[in-house]
Amino acid sequence: MDRPVVELDNSDSVYDFYLDHRPNRLRAKAICAAMARRYRPRVHSSENAKSKLAGAFSQRVPIVVAINHIAENDSYVIAGSAWKGPLRPIIGRSQTLAKDELFTADGHRRLIDAMGGIPVFRGKDHGIRATNAAAQRLIDVCATRLARRDHLVLFPEGTCNKSDPEVVQAIGSGLGHIVFRAAKQGASPVIVPVGLSYGLESDGRGASVWIGEPISSLPTRPLDISRLVKNELQHAVDEAVARY
Repeated sequence: MDRPVVELDNSDSVYDFYLDHRPNRLRAKAICAAMARRYRPRVHSSENAKSKLAGAFSQRVPIVVAINHIAENDSYVIAGSAWKGPLRPIIGRSQTLAKDELFTADGHRRLIDAMGGIPVFRGKDHGIRATNAAAQRLIDVCATRLARRDHLVLFPEGTCNKSDPEVVQAIGSGLGHIVFRAAKQGASPVIVPVGLSYGLESDGRGASVWIGEPISSLPTRPLDISRLVKNELQHAVDEAVARY
């Protein structure tokens, strides 16, 4: 299937494509290795987190990586962090939610596609009512990918936190609905909170990254899932800040 034009009016074709699109694993690994060299993230995690992640990967448990959002290049920092830390097995086997405007320039789009990107038509950009149907379709696509035992990477705050990057912003129910719908399809995903801190740097180089312990015991209601993730993500951010 040819790559569709990423526009809101074409969202059905867009999500038909990204329901099945898979990145080239070798290229994804090369990109992540390059991002690790460029941004030089310092990745930290507890031994318990490492062992739980290893167990999840060995049992093919789908993983949702939830990250705080503080700068436009967070995706590239996280790509480098995956290469250097215990999340490396997700490379080439995960989808990353990214705002639709990143998919407009062909060269940039091919890079995002190679990293497993899936476009998000945000209400703040196009209007809540206009994006409602596309948002529901995106949730279904993400849930189905998790049910297929793919992994998902997202920034649940939805927008860059430039006012107070050490405090996690409000998290909507979207993440909770993805996990809820995945569970209805027979999946039991775990959520891994990942905290980012750039200190006084604005370009992400030398970032402190904390990978929290996978959360496997999740509430049943979508909003409760999102609330739990916000609390655990704040803990991960605190750990990242402390280690900068």
